[in-house]
Amino acid sequence: MLRPLLDVLFPLRCAGCGAGPWPFCPACTADLGVVVPPLCERCGRPTARSVEGCPDCPPEPVETARAPFLFRGPLRSALHRLKFSGWRAVAEALGAAMAEANEFEPDAVAWVPLAARRRAARGYDQARALAGVVGRRLGVPMRPMLVRVRETGPQARRTGPERRRAMRGAFRASGRRPPSRVLLVDAVLTTGATAAECATVLLDAGADRVALLTAGRALAGPVPARCYARRDSRPGLWLPGGALR
Repeated sequence: MLRPLLDVLFPLRCAGCGAGPWPFCPACTADLGVVVPPLCERCGRPTARSVEGCPDCPPEPVETARAPFLFRGPLRSALHRLKFSGWRAVAEALGAAMAEANEFEPDAVAWVPLAARRRAARGYDQARALAGVVGRRLGVPMRPMLVRVRETGPQARRTGPERRRAMRGAFRASGRRPPSRVLLVDAVLTTGATAAECATVLLDAGADRVALLTAGRALAGPVPARCYARRDSRPGLWLPGGALR
């Protein structure tokens, strides 16, 4: 009942720059890196032509991966606001875009859980917030299937193999047998080390297939120019706020 009044008193601002209209102002929308085909069929990386796999694919316990945006520019700012500034509405906008990018048919949606200390500091788990929107949009249940059992520290400066070693034993299954097809949700895919460890735990607990869905895809080096093409050259592209025509 209070939402309309709160929207008037505290209107949502652009998740990218924090100043323009919600969810992304025209300038930030134009600067969004959007993942568009052709792609690596396994991990969803934008490629020059469609390929079955690429060097940037996450480790094999993850069957496939998809993300609607590149983790840079306005999308990076939006996720930082979701993680560190309490902008929970960002999850609604990005979760909707994630559901549109998904190509996997899950029985249920899970998420990569935060460590208890980080969750307490932030007041909520951003991956769970995204998973809730994705599950609702896809019409499948969201289930807590994983528990983080130890802190792993910042991953940003670690290499892929270092991340894999750091993540070993960081999660356990929640206790209830997972369904056959699990869609694992997280904010960003970088090397896939965290997702691979989660997928291994889920498969060992009884799942048959685990796919990954994130809001952003972190990629080093150049990406195809089409990811930053003029919006009017990509008819029907779905972005938070509606389809661009």
